Amino acid sequence: MNVVVQEETTGCGIASVANILGKTYAEMKATANAMGIYAEDTSLWSDTHYVRRLLSHAGIKTSADELPFESWETLPNTALLSIKHHQENGKDFWHWVVFKRAQGEAAVLDSASYLPSNIRKDFDDMQPKWFIAVDA
Repeated sequence: MNVVVQEETTGCGIASVANILGKTYAEMKATANAMGIYAEDTSLWSDTHYVRRLLSHAGIKTSADELPFESWETLPNTALLSIKHHQENGKDFWHWVVFKRAQGEAAVLDSASYLPSNIRKDFDDMQPKWFIAVDA
């Protein structure tokens, strides 16, 4: 698996969609910007509407709601996960990552540029709160 690494500090949503669609960060950023979606907008990592719009624009369906995370085993084969939850001025924020399961192997594609490996299997460390199922 190749992982798209975010090129902007706040570009995890754009990079996560690129990881699902098999696009480069630059390609996904250009599409997002043309749709009025910018990494600098903190809503990109505090609202699910933007990643849903990007995926829908590419013809990818997602679950209508955020679903509570119960276990890694019960996740669908592709999901957007929210990790690193925190609040700023009473507003929820998180970091977007992609869960993928292929040929029985599960991994999380984490676009954060500071990681030693962007393919993560340290499942106990991530602690997602919820996910969006992705039909990819």
